[in-house]
Amino acid sequence: MAEVSARTDRPGVRAIAPAERGATVIADRVVEKIAARAALEALHPGVPPDGGPPGAAVRVREATVRVRITLELGYPCDIGAQCAAVRRQVAERVKALAGMTVPEVAVQVERLHPVRAVGRTR
Repeated sequence: MAEVSARTDRPGVRAIAPAERGATVIADRVVEKIAARAALEALHPGVPPDGGPPGAAVRVREATVRVRITLELGYPCDIGAQCAAVRRQVAERVKALAGMTVPEVAVQVERLHPVRAVGRTR
């Protein structure tokens, strides 16, 4: 180990270089949970979802992650805007919470389900 000329508060204790201290490794399943939760937040800010929860799959290489989100949407809606919001939110949250770069977020809409208008009867 290389000595580091850093000041420590305790005499006789030497500082260890950051590269020699080790590394924090974030498991893929943790990144998947962050991505799925971020997708849920993008679709339903502050409101519980009607459909199934979004699914997430990730491929991690070093500090870069590619994400695939599968979800259901209520219809009618602006599908493009919903998918863009999910992409944006997932990339921001994964970067903020896991410190990983997210160059790609693929969103797959598996199902559209009809949304009943409030106050409308059949």
